[in-house]
Amino acid sequence: MVGTTDGSGTVTLALLKGRAPGRWARRLAAAVGFVALCTLPTTTAGATPPQEDRPSAHAPLYVSDYGNNRVVALPARAGDQVTVPFEGLVRPTGMVGDDTGRLYVSDTGNNRVVVRAPLGSDQSTVPTEGLSRPLGLALDRAGALYIADSFNDRVVKVSLADGTQTTVPTTGLLHPWGLALDAVGNLYISDFVNDRVVKVAGDGSGQSTIPAVGLSQPTGLALSAAGDLYIADSGNNRVVKIAEGGGQTTVPTSGLSDPLGLALDGCGGLYIADGFNNRVVRVEETGGGQTTLPSTGLNTPTGLAFLPKSTRP
Repeated sequence: MVGTTDGSGTVTLALLKGRAPGRWARRLAAAVGFVALCTLPTTTAGATPPQEDRPSAHAPLYVSDYGNNRVVALPARAGDQVTVPFEGLVRPTGMVGDDTGRLYVSDTGNNRVVVRAPLGSDQSTVPTEGLSRPLGLALDRAGALYIADSFNDRVVKVSLADGTQTTVPTTGLLHPWGLALDAVGNLYISDFVNDRVVKVAGDGSGQSTIPAVGLSQPTGLALSAAGDLYIADSGNNRVVKIAEGGGQTTVPTSGLSDPLGLALDGCGGLYIADGFNNRVVRVEETGGGQTTLPSTGLNTPTGLAFLPKSTRP
């Protein structure tokens, strides 16, 4: 994505046409797009909960409503859209929930991550150092929060117990966006500028590239209980699936425009933040059955998250 400014100062976004000739030209083009994403005057990740704590189709879906500087909850069945009472958000993006009901949000425009507990508890800021345009989030079973620190080209890991921050060992990232963790602690990172998804092994054996073909500016990630990896291939206006046993397919969808965040409900539903269409759609993991979730006034929805099922009554 790139940003352009007309004489009135209005920023617009468009998909990149082709590829800039060289690493630094591509980095600059992507940086312009990210700056536009973080400075839109009127208008990128998602992670999945641990396998045994999958949500259900009855849980509300949380949406970071980027252009409106808010987070909303969309009801799974009947009911009204609710604005979650976060304060001071500026261009929120990635989200993740924990098994106590806390919801973590990348407050991208403020270079921080905030958290709010259920039942009206106060909002707080996760202790971090030096974040620049944080995007995707993920939580592991040991109580560590992973943050895609996009403009610093790194992923950081923050212990929620003592606030210790470390940098995840990676090589060559350029504006990481989406994060996801699997059941054994492998970390998946969408490497936005490099058009790839990398895997950092939980056992410390190093980094590898997921064998995906033709990705363009990947953003949100989601992992199914079966180990299938879903990738929001934003530059190609599609979502692709990398099967656990190997092989790539395109998820059957219609009319996507800059898909960003992804989430799975654990009941066969894949949810897509269809950014430039200002909507969230649901499709079946097995293919087909696309529907648009009822919502009001979304403006560039970017991140999606369910709370783990253990937090529901």
